[in-house]
Amino acid sequence: MAARPLVSVFSLTGEKSGETALPAVMTAPLRCDIVQFVHTNMNKNNRQAYAVNIKAGKQAVATSWGTGRAVARIPRVGGSGTSRSGQGAYGNMCRGGRMFAPTKTWRKWNRKINITQKRYAVASALAASAVPALVMSRGHVIDEVPEIPLVVENAVESTKKTTQAKDILVALGAALDVDKAANSKQVRAGKGKMRNRRYTLRRGPLIIYDSNDGIEKAFRNLPGVELCCVDRLNLLQLAPGGHMGRFCVWSQAAVEKLDVIYGGDGKRIPTATMANADLARIINSDEVQSVLNPAKEAPSKHAPKRNPLRSVSALEALDPYAAEARRSAARRDEAAKKSKDKRAEARKANHQKFKKQGDDFYAQISKQGEVCENGFVIE
Repeated sequence: MAARPLVSVFSLTGEKSGETALPAVMTAPLRCDIVQFVHTNMNKNNRQAYAVNIKAGKQAVATSWGTGRAVARIPRVGGSGTSRSGQGAYGNMCRGGRMFAPTKTWRKWNRKINITQKRYAVASALAASAVPALVMSRGHVIDEVPEIPLVVENAVESTKKTTQAKDILVALGAALDVDKAANSKQVRAGKGKMRNRRYTLRRGPLIIYDSNDGIEKAFRNLPGVELCCVDRLNLLQLAPGGHMGRFCVWSQAAVEKLDVIYGGDGKRIPTATMANADLARIINSDEVQSVLNPAKEAPSKHAPKRNPLRSVSALEALDPYAAEARRSAARRDEAAKKSKDKRAEARKANHQKFKKQGDDFYAQISKQGEVCENGFVIE
């Protein structure tokens, strides 16, 4: 969604030659989810049907041995004198057997897409191509491009030579993106290199024109450059890989024709669900706050009820005499406990005293030696 109501028109030498109004479709909402969904389904319509051979894995002559032989009932190859005899066959768990659920050519390959969704996706992709940040995030090199969207006068549609096309892109500052695409060419990883898809290449600028007066042959041989008529805009070109922000080079006639294709008697231009996406600002605005109910006070919290059987202070509120009786009992119990502890300490001290006397006596008599050391004589 560009911020300018007017777009500059550049000559083939890169100088500004005029202005034109920004198409209304380039202010459409950016819905990357719809673009991704539509692109995924459109891309499935290019697939070619494939399937495995209907006889693959089932060309062995095998029959099951049945039950009673303590082996699985899988079909087994017959014969003798070779290691193949008795081996399982046909099953997907068997060596040389068929795959599980063999693929068929009558699979559902194509996808039907809602026309309104396709138009919404194309409108979003067009709007994203007018946002420089999204174009750069896609990887396009537009450092020297004077303006996005880039509009060129109608003389570009009469270009017939590739050398002229290269000079035009250099003058407009778009040649860096073409060089980036050319330098990205490399051999594809995987088996696709053997299936007529040997090289991969990044996408470069998309040239959109109104009438083909030679522009197709002039630009088609440049690496990464694609061309598209404004009457046949394709989401697969406007958002490759489902990612919005393709770098587009427009002819002036093509840009002006967008207002005929979209809006008025043409296709409906999608509108955003919210004109202002700043939800916090809307909620806090005076218009909204003036009609809202005042903030409700939080309910008062009450302390949990105390149990008078446990809490003396709770019992005192109910029966002061019972509370005092309980306190007296507690003091009496405390005094009794102290008296008991005091008596226990006294008994322990007395025991230690007599134990020390016994130990001293035993030590004293032990110094006298053996009683029968020189014999035991009774006089």
